[in-house]
Amino acid sequence: MKILVIEDEQRVADLIKRGLEEQQFFVELAFDGAMGKKLALQYDYDAVIMDIILPQINGLELCKQIRELKPALPIIMLTALGTTDDKVEGFDAGADDYLVKPFEMRELLVRIRALLKRNGTHVSATTILKYADLEMNLQTKTVKRGQTDIALTPKELKLLEYMMQNPERILSRTEIAEKVWNTHFDTGTNFIDVYINYLRKKIDKAFNTKLIHTRSGMGFIFKEGTSI
Repeated sequence: MKILVIEDEQRVADLIKRGLEEQQFFVELAFDGAMGKKLALQYDYDAVIMDIILPQINGLELCKQIRELKPALPIIMLTALGTTDDKVEGFDAGADDYLVKPFEMRELLVRIRALLKRNGTHVSATTILKYADLEMNLQTKTVKRGQTDIALTPKELKLLEYMMQNPERILSRTEIAEKVWNTHFDTGTNFIDVYINYLRKKIDKAFNTKLIHTRSGMGFIFKEGTSI
């Protein structure tokens, strides 16, 4: 099952992600309402967990906007605002459930499973990641840009998958090392830059619109552009 967590406190988001992954859920994170909306509407999820107090688009407004286009998608509000009026406002915005911080992970798991059981007809309809004209099939591990099939190694696939799941956000070398390679980044090596260059040659070199860009001193960003 695929869960989207929209939470601006990275420590809380990471704790939720770790707890859900231990239960075999696949988890993606967004740290503001705008990115949460983009991911929620662009990809298929089995449930969304979101805070109410979020940068750019608050959780109540975000819930309403998601509801308009994906009325069957289960949404759990996760917030420090715990009065009855707050809960009513959350439910009125379209939330299916409401959990007040601080919370126990096992209670969140119970709420998620209850929602998924209740919404048994809502199943992820696709295993396809898409961005611009690039497409990745997570089941068959195949990649296509436009009408061109692109052959990638397992590590290149894993790196591209992470970048496609985190578009238009600067990814540091440390984050890539931890999330893709499950290791700490050694500043004395350039293996991440090597794999970035491998990917560029395969998915960008033959195309006018480039997708992988370097941000000097910060890392890399996956977005549409004309230069790298």
